[in-house]
Amino acid sequence: MRQVIVVGAGQAGSSCVARLRAKGFEGQITLIGEEPFPPYQRPPLSKAYLLGEMERDRLYLRPESFYAEQDIALKLGAPVTAIDPATQTLTVGDEVLHYDDLVLTTGSTPRRLPASIGGDLDGVMVVRGLHDVDAMAPRFTNGARVLIVGGGYIGLEAAAVAAKLGLTVTLVEMADRILQRVAAPETSAYFRDVHSRHGVDIREGVGLDHLTGTEGRVTGAVLSDGSTLEVDFVLVGVGIVPNTQLAEAAGVRIENGIATDSLGRTSDPHIWAAGDCASFPMNGQQMRLESVGNAIDQAESVADNILGEGRAYEAKPWFWSDQYDVKLQIAGLSAGYDRIVTRQGEDGVVSFWYYAGDRLLAIDAMNDPRAYMVGKRLIEAGKSPAPEAVRDPATDLKALLKA
Repeated sequence: MRQVIVVGAGQAGSSCVARLRAKGFEGQITLIGEEPFPPYQRPPLSKAYLLGEMERDRLYLRPESFYAEQDIALKLGAPVTAIDPATQTLTVGDEVLHYDDLVLTTGSTPRRLPASIGGDLDGVMVVRGLHDVDAMAPRFTNGARVLIVGGGYIGLEAAAVAAKLGLTVTLVEMADRILQRVAAPETSAYFRDVHSRHGVDIREGVGLDHLTGTEGRVTGAVLSDGSTLEVDFVLVGVGIVPNTQLAEAAGVRIENGIATDSLGRTSDPHIWAAGDCASFPMNGQQMRLESVGNAIDQAESVADNILGEGRAYEAKPWFWSDQYDVKLQIAGLSAGYDRIVTRQGEDGVVSFWYYAGDRLLAIDAMNDPRAYMVGKRLIEAGKSPAPEAVRDPATDLKALLKA
């Protein structure tokens, strides 16, 4: 009987095994996860779950009973220590398992601060898994002082939760502006204003020099401009790195993550990869997308190709971020844009459309689901409406789809 093993019990891993069964795969399926929990959603961790608005069991992508009902063996709290491509086996604790196809959905790990600047002090935390959020939740008390290092979406979302709970929030971003790596100045300015109105002290062009502590616990921070802060805890949001260690040790090619071809297959014909850990060919390079949408779509594509469909993965990038009462929805990839077209709506509704010449690349829509859906469909169809039409609030956006 054909055996498929999926290593990494997150969004991608869960999507892959569910897809295999839904498409009629009758062989053995094993899903292995390091954490002791069944696959769960990560985006709500730093938002609804941290705020106490979502119970743990609502985080689970599927009830644990689903895996038994679908005859999917679920091994939790079971880190894989080695892969042997020559024998097509992997080691989990004292157990050696054989695979015909192995799928790596090992995800990513947050970057941490170096110990040399105080990164190992108690109270210096990252947001990635359930354990992280459970450990930090008791610190989110009214009046507590938190320093957030990093002005990307993770840092800004954490700042929003902290401000809503009444904490004193300082956020430092070493770059010239928040969201500099991923968004236009217009989007940065929009969210800078939102956070300022909620009392968050955002300091751009300012990095962290080092943290100070007492008896092994963080108590303060010295910033690159020489200013100092008293803090009760620190949240670090300075990006993630793909978990490629297992693949690399097994001799699988690494290039911006675990390198795959258009089908999701790695340099080893029996090993596949999907999700945050995996790169795939797009626009002449090995692209890696860190999003829920990519994790699902790429993992399902891998499942289809394990079943022999031979379907090249075509990414349709989309992302979102919730901060206070603002829902940001993003479609497309903005790299290479040379101008922004602003479409202003009522009551703070706005969208920013990224163009390279006359070609529409991406859209950031704030509380504007109609603009987002139209922009997404236009981008996926390769259509680029005239910027003047997009900018004009009198333009019926749906009409742009028929042009």
